[in-house]
Amino acid sequence: MFVINCKNYQEISGEKILKFVKTAETVSKKYKIKIVICPPQHLIGKVSSKIIDIFAQHVDDSKIGSTTGFIIPELLKISNVKGSLINHSEHRIPPTEIKNLVLKLKSLKMTSIVCVRDVAEASKYAKIEPDYIAIEPPELIGSGKAVSTEQPELITKAVTAVKKQSKKTKLLCGAGIVSGQDVSKAKELGSKGILVASGIIKSKDWNKIMSEFAKSMV
Repeated sequence: MFVINCKNYQEISGEKILKFVKTAETVSKKYKIKIVICPPQHLIGKVSSKIIDIFAQHVDDSKIGSTTGFIIPELLKISNVKGSLINHSEHRIPPTEIKNLVLKLKSLKMTSIVCVRDVAEASKYAKIEPDYIAIEPPELIGSGKAVSTEQPELITKAVTAVKKQSKKTKLLCGAGIVSGQDVSKAKELGSKGILVASGIIKSKDWNKIMSEFAKSMV
């Protein structure tokens, strides 16, 4: 699993997101690897793809109907969105909402990625069996320092903690991943994929950096 969170970076604003998605499609086909893109929420309808999966950056535990401004999973599914990040470090939500959203996405056959800050949270949320848990120490997000090289023990402990709580949930490695070497190290430590953002979005050559990451994964 190779997940790219676009956040709200200007580099993929407007029509640029289409070029970005096209690049991801090319890399996905070439290396036969699953790539997921989480575009800014307002661009979701613009980037529906049959080759790569589009995920939301956030969803709300709210209902269809009179819920102005909320992001509703059922409506995302109709727009061909395949899943969502939940509880990203930049958009934390209460534990009850996390549980409700994991269960709701499961009922909709959508993929859930619960973001956590440490091993304790990884263990806690593995009990509700999301599809993936992404571990991202907040201090390393956007730092250019990868958790896989700066805190390798965090990955191995998180892998063990998740396996102890769930046979279904897989661990993704996030925060500061900027090179193929970081990706290889994360895989070596037991991660089943990566969650990246600025390391790719802010690169001057999207194809080159995506390909470098993809090659390191296969």
